[in-house]
Amino acid sequence: MSAQILDGVTVAAKLNEETAERCRHLTARGVRPGLAAVLVGDNPASRTYVAAKAKTCTRLGLYSEVIPLPTETTTDELLTRIATLNQRADIHGILVQMPLPPQIDTPTVIRAIDPDKDVDGFHPVNVGRLALKQEGFIPCTPAGVLALLEHYDIRLRGRRAVVLGRSTIVGLPLALLLLHRDATVTVCHSRTSDLAAVAHTADILVAAIGRTALVTGEFIRPGAVVVDVGINRLTTPDEVRRYFGDNPSRLAELDKKGYTLIGDVHPRQAADCAGYLTPVPGGVGPLTIAMLMRNTLLAAERACRP
Repeated sequence: MSAQILDGVTVAAKLNEETAERCRHLTARGVRPGLAAVLVGDNPASRTYVAAKAKTCTRLGLYSEVIPLPTETTTDELLTRIATLNQRADIHGILVQMPLPPQIDTPTVIRAIDPDKDVDGFHPVNVGRLALKQEGFIPCTPAGVLALLEHYDIRLRGRRAVVLGRSTIVGLPLALLLLHRDATVTVCHSRTSDLAAVAHTADILVAAIGRTALVTGEFIRPGAVVVDVGINRLTTPDEVRRYFGDNPSRLAELDKKGYTLIGDVHPRQAADCAGYLTPVPGGVGPLTIAMLMRNTLLAAERACRP
């Protein structure tokens, strides 16, 4: 068996085209969707993520504002910035890039964002709205996973889904989304007994546990849909060969960048037994930013309602 690849790049491009079109219509009515990204400190990965989000905003026609703050910023100083953004009519979405420096009270910061501008979907109000199937904002990565499955017409109703990982950013909201679509859902975590056996029962297996290639062939039921949310780095030729063999493009990327990306799923073993498989990179990742753009657009559209 050779798994069909679930191409997140193609699906994200389609979603972005739709977002850009809706953005043009809204802008013609005098409202340009605006996203503010608050970046505290100088974390290189965070800088890269924020830059990518800002670039996508510009390309799709949204207004983007990046607010850099020094590493020593206090919780109160950050709360003051958020309060200002909450009041601005030209800002429809607010995201505070995670992780924050250790001196900042992250839960307090999340609660300070206006739930109607919380395009990351992390505010307790939006978590509650998701649980109750009410209108709100869905965290971007789980929303992207659902968009990917829907694009490929993968049936969820009545099927067994296993989610590896219970984070509030991916695992828990994704479990709720799958439940709302009538899947039978099991959520696994570090204390789950006989993890591979539980995973092997899944028609749809989602790996979001943060461990390099944890999911091997024994985890995967033949023909299952495997969604890999993990992002990990391989930094030596031996590591690359362990998971990708003598793949020339992976070895070339390692030589050029000093690393190549891999998810939580063993790529070669999964390809041999899964029915569908998301690649890393090029699977779920592009959809996360696409859904952030979509959430910002939705925030602007909702703000225009009478």
